[in-house]
Amino acid sequence: MTNTSDRDPGHSLFSGQSSPASLSSTIVPLPSSAYNASFARRQQARQAIRPALELVRSTDAELGVAEKAEAAPKKPVLFGSRALIYKQDPSVTEIGIRKVLLRGPIQPGPRNARISLQGMPSVAPNTMNDFIQAPETPAFDAVHAFAIVHQTLTKCQRALGSPIRWQWNTTKNLEPINVFPHAGETMNAFYSRSDKSLEFFFFKQPGTPAPAPVIFTCRSFDIVAHETGHAVLDSLKPQWIAADALNPQTGALHEAFGDIVAIFLALAQLDQVEALIVQTKGDLHNKTFLSDMAEQFGLALGRDNGLRNADNDKRMSEVSSEVHDLSQVFTGGIYDILADMFEFERNIEREDEAATLLRVADYLFGLLLRAILQAPAQDATFADVVNQMLAISATDGKPVEHRNFTRNQFVRREVVGSPALLSADFQGEELQAVQHAHLQIQPTGLQNRSACCGTMRHRQYSGAHIVLDEELAALRDRGIGGSVAQKVPAKAAE
Repeated sequence: MTNTSDRDPGHSLFSGQSSPASLSSTIVPLPSSAYNASFARRQQARQAIRPALELVRSTDAELGVAEKAEAAPKKPVLFGSRALIYKQDPSVTEIGIRKVLLRGPIQPGPRNARISLQGMPSVAPNTMNDFIQAPETPAFDAVHAFAIVHQTLTKCQRALGSPIRWQWNTTKNLEPINVFPHAGETMNAFYSRSDKSLEFFFFKQPGTPAPAPVIFTCRSFDIVAHETGHAVLDSLKPQWIAADALNPQTGALHEAFGDIVAIFLALAQLDQVEALIVQTKGDLHNKTFLSDMAEQFGLALGRDNGLRNADNDKRMSEVSSEVHDLSQVFTGGIYDILADMFEFERNIEREDEAATLLRVADYLFGLLLRAILQAPAQDATFADVVNQMLAISATDGKPVEHRNFTRNQFVRREVVGSPALLSADFQGEELQAVQHAHLQIQPTGLQNRSACCGTMRHRQYSGAHIVLDEELAALRDRGIGGSVAQKVPAKAAE
C-alpha cells in the first residue's frame, strides 16, 4: 500500500476538512483484513519453529557449546505509538508535519509514567495504538506537546545513560510532570516546580486585524523542548534556577540549556539532520532553521526570525548582566563547537554528512550534560562547565582538536583566558574565568531576568520572598507608629 502523504510532509494535506479518522487511514494506512489474516499465519509459523530452536540450543549445550543466549541481556518489549508533530515551528514549512515513533507504553491522554496531559479532553489512540490527529485541533496540540516532552526527556536520559527523576521525585514520590498545552491566554510558557507542571499559553498575534491569528506556544517544537529543558536541569541542579544565585551566569546557564536542548533534540532526528544538510549544503553557519529559535513566536512579534539566534558572535564584553542576553554567549559557543567538530569529523568519502552530524551532535550533547553534572551545585559559571567539558573530553580519549575547539571558542567569547597560544594544542590546564565588572547581580542581590522566558521570570524562582523578608525586617527595626512608637518614656509622654 502506498502512503502518498510521505511524499509531501507539508501542510497541503490538511485543508481543515479532514477528520482524525480519515487522517489515520491516509497518513498511517490501516491494515486490511487480508493482511491481518496473513500476519496471523506468519506469527503461527514463527511460534511453531521455536521448540525446534530450543532443541538445537539444548543439543549445543550438551556438546559443550557456549550458549550465548543465556548470557545475553533480556531485550525490552518494544511498545510504541506513532504520532504527528511539527518537526519545528508551524511557520517552518520546509520541515512541516511528520510522523514520529514514541517508544514505551503510552496510555490515552496521552500519558505515561513520567508525563501526564492536563486541562484538555483525553485523546484516545486508534486501533493500532497510534495518536494521529488533525493539525490545528486541541487533540493535535495535546499529542504534540506530549511527544516533544517525551522526546526531550528521552534524549537527556540517553545522554546520561540513566533515568532522570523530576525535581520532586523521591523513592516514594514518583509523580509525573503535568503538561498543560492550553494553559490560558497570554504570551507565555513556563515550567513550575511547585505545581509540577509545564504550562503553555496562547495569544492573538499583535497588530493584526480581527480575527487575529492565534499563536499556540505548545505547537512550537523549540518552545516545548526549551521549557522541558528547564525541568530537566532543575532535576539535575536544583539550586541553579533561583534568582538569588551570586552570579548571573548561573541563571544564564539555565536559559542557555533550554535553547541548547531544542537544538540537539532536532539533531537527534535523522530526517531533520538530512534536511539541515540539504538546506545549508553542510555549512552550519548558513541560514538555517536549526539556529533560529521559536520562529513563529518571533515573527508574531514583528521580528525577522525567531526569538533568539544560536549562531551568534556575542562576547562577554558585548552583553549585559540580564540573564537572557548573557545566555546567548554560552549558547553561541556551543553552536560554534558543534560546527567545528562537524567540519573536523566530516569525511564524505567514508560517511554520509547527515550520519556524521548525527554522531557528532549526540556526543557533544552528552559531553555538555555530563559537564553540567560535574559543575558546582550552586553559583556555577560558564568557565566551570567549560573546564569540565575539557576534562571529560580528554578522559573519553577524543582527539585534542575537540578540546582545541572548546577552548578557542570560549576564549574568543571572553569567557576564559588561555596561557597558551590558540594555535597550540590544549595541554590539559584548567582555564581561568575572565572577570567582567559589568556582569554583576542587581543591588537587590537578585539576577536581572527581565527578558527571560516565563520559567526564569516565574515568581517562585524570582527571589521575591527575599525582598519581602527584608521589607518586614526593616519594618520591625525602623518602623514608626504602632507598638514601636507607643513605647515612649513616661516623662516624655507628659
